[in-house]
Amino acid sequence: MAGRSPWSRFVDSAVQGQGAPAALAVPVATPAGVQAGGLKAAGVKARGLKVRRLGIRVGAKLRGQELANPPTDAPRRRTDVRLALPACLVWSAAIAGVWLTPVALVGLCCGLVLLAAFLFTGAARGRGPVSGRRSFLMTTAVALVLAAAAAAHSAVSSSQRHDGALAEAVAAGNSVVAILEVTGSPRAMTVPGSAGPPERWSVTAQTEEVTVGGRVIRTRAPMVVMGGKGWGDLIPGQVVRTAGKLKPPDAGQQEAAVLLASLPPRAGSGAGSGAGVDDADAPGWQLVAKDLRGRYVSASFFLAADPAGLLPGMVTGDTSALDEGLNAAMKTVGMTHLTAVSGANCSLVLGALLIAARSLRLPRLAAAGLALTGLAMFVVLVGPDASVLRAALMGSIAVASLAGGRTGRGLSFLCLAVMGLLLIDPGLGTSFGFLLSVLATLGIIVLGRRMIDWTPPVIPRWAAAAWAVPLSAQLLCGPVIVLLQPQFSTYSLLANLMAAPLVAPVTLLGTAAVPLVVAAPWLATVLIAVAGTFSAGVAGTARITAGLPGAALPWPEGPFGLLTMVLLSLLTFAGVWLTIRPRQVLPRVLALHARTESVLDLLERHLGATLARCWPDRRGPGQRGPGLVAAAHRGRLRHCTRISGRNPPWPQPRPHVPGLRRPTRPPGGT
Repeated sequence: MAGRSPWSRFVDSAVQGQGAPAALAVPVATPAGVQAGGLKAAGVKARGLKVRRLGIRVGAKLRGQELANPPTDAPRRRTDVRLALPACLVWSAAIAGVWLTPVALVGLCCGLVLLAAFLFTGAARGRGPVSGRRSFLMTTAVALVLAAAAAAHSAVSSSQRHDGALAEAVAAGNSVVAILEVTGSPRAMTVPGSAGPPERWSVTAQTEEVTVGGRVIRTRAPMVVMGGKGWGDLIPGQVVRTAGKLKPPDAGQQEAAVLLASLPPRAGSGAGSGAGVDDADAPGWQLVAKDLRGRYVSASFFLAADPAGLLPGMVTGDTSALDEGLNAAMKTVGMTHLTAVSGANCSLVLGALLIAARSLRLPRLAAAGLALTGLAMFVVLVGPDASVLRAALMGSIAVASLAGGRTGRGLSFLCLAVMGLLLIDPGLGTSFGFLLSVLATLGIIVLGRRMIDWTPPVIPRWAAAAWAVPLSAQLLCGPVIVLLQPQFSTYSLLANLMAAPLVAPVTLLGTAAVPLVVAAPWLATVLIAVAGTFSAGVAGTARITAGLPGAALPWPEGPFGLLTMVLLSLLTFAGVWLTIRPRQVLPRVLALHARTESVLDLLERHLGATLARCWPDRRGPGQRGPGLVAAAHRGRLRHCTRISGRNPPWPQPRPHVPGLRRPTRPPGGT
C-alpha cells in the first residue's frame, strides 16, 4: 500500500469502504474491541455478526434491534457520498453541452482543465499522509477533468447543430435525400383517443450521406426520422434510403435535425427506388432478437386479451399488442414502468443468474461471467434503452466487485454508472427517462433503506421492502412526472403495492420462456401460461384502481407544480417517519418547539433594545409613561375611525354610548 498513489487509495476506499481518509472516512458502527482480523469482544455483546465468504460484515445495529450495551462513542454508519460530486459535475457538463454553442463549450473545457490543474497542484504541494483536504482537492480535480471530457464529447454534436453545410440545410428547411443508419428501435407516435395500430413512427438514426440540391454532404450526425408505413419494422443497424424535409430540433435536444420522411424506407445500397429494406444489412444478433420478440408475441396469443398484450411488454418490452384501454389505465395509476423494461427487470434477471450459478458451486469468476453474459443477452433482447443500460452497467460494476471478493455501496455504484453512461452518450443528460431511472434508484438507496430500518422488527423484511421500495421511488420521481403529466395519481402506491408480488414471477418465468420458444415450444407454452396468469393479475390491478373515484386528480403545471410536489413528497416522508417512529419524533418536535421559543424570545429582546435606542422617548413593555402601548382602553375594542383613509359610508355605532333609537311600529300597526 505504501507505493500506491493517494488517488488510488481514495478510489478504493470510496468503492470498497476500506482505508478511507480520516476526514472523509465512512464510519461503521462497530463495537469497541471488535477488529477485522480477530473479532475480539471487549465486554460488548453484538448481535447480527455475520461472517460471509466474500468478507466480514459486523452489524452493530439491525432493523429494530440495538446493542444490549451500546457504546457511547460508536459512530453512526453514513451514506458514502464522495462520488456524488464527480457525477453531478459530469451531468452538468453534459447538459451544458446540449445548450451551449461550440465556442462556449471550448471555453468551458479550457476553464475546467485549468481549474483541475490548479487543484492538482495544490494537492501535490501537501506533505505527509493523505489528509481530508488533499483528498477533497484531488476528488474535485478528477471530477473537473471528467466534466471537461463530457463537455468535449458534447462539443462534437454541438458543432453539427450550429456549423457546417448540414446546419445550413436544416435552418433553411430544405428537402433532401438521405442515407441513414438506424440506431434505435422504432417508437410508435400514438394520438390520444385513437384506436388501432399506430400510423406514425419515430426512429433515431445516424446520417451517412445527405443530398441537398445536387450537393452531397457526407457526415455522421444524429437525426430523428418521423415516418409512416414501413418505419415501424426497422431494426437497429440497418442502412436505409429515404427522402423528406429537414426541420430544426427542439431546444435542448442533441439531434442535429428532424427529418419528416415523405417516403417509406428503401434499401440503402442503391438497388433501385423500388427495392425494399433488406434485413441482411442489420447485425445478426439484432435479427435474432427481433425474431425472438415476434415469436414470443405469437406464442402468447392463446392468453386472454389483457395478458396477451401485457406479458410481452413486461418481458421483452414489445407493447405492439397492448390494449389501449389497459395502457391508459396503467398511465392513470402510474404503472407504465412495468411495460418499459427498466432496472427492476435487470436486477431480477441478474439476481436469478447469480443464485443459479452459486447453487452449482461455480467459482466467483465463473459465476460473474455467467451472470454478465446472461444480462448482456437480456439487454440485447429488450433493446438498449436508457434505463436498461443504466441498470445493466450498475449491475456489472456490482458483479465485478463481488468477483474480486469485496463489497461496495449502492450510491457509489450508481454514481459510477451515471458517469460511465454520460461519458459514452452525453445526450442522456437531457433524457427524462434516464433522469427518472436515476431518481428511482437513488430513492431506493437513500430513502428505501431507511424506511425498511424504521419498520418494527415484528414485520418481515420482505414485507417492509414491499411498501418501502415503491414509496421511496415515487417520492423522488413524483416532481419530475408532474412536469411530463400534470396530474396526481391517487392510487399509484396502492396499485404498485398490489402488483409488486406479481412482477417477479412474470419477469423470471416469462424471460425463461423466451429461448424455449424455439428450443422447446411445449415447455415455453407452460411457462407462458403461468406467467400470463400473474400478468392478468397485474392488468386487473391496473383496471380496478384506475376505475376508482378520484384516480387522477389535476395538478398545477410548470415550476409551481414541481415545487408543490416536492413539498408533498417531504410531507409524506415526514408523515411516514411520524407514523412508524412516534417515540423518536415527539422528543425532537418538543426540542424544536423549545428552540423556536428561545429564538423568538431573543428576537423580541433585540427588537426592544433596538427600538429603545432609536426612539428613547417611547417606553417599552414594563415602563411607565407614554410609550408604544396606550394605557387607556387597554384590551378593549373601540369603534374604528381609520378605514384605509376613507370616510365610512355610514356612521359607525359607538358602543356604551347612549343615543336616540329609531322608533319601531308595533306588530299590526299602520
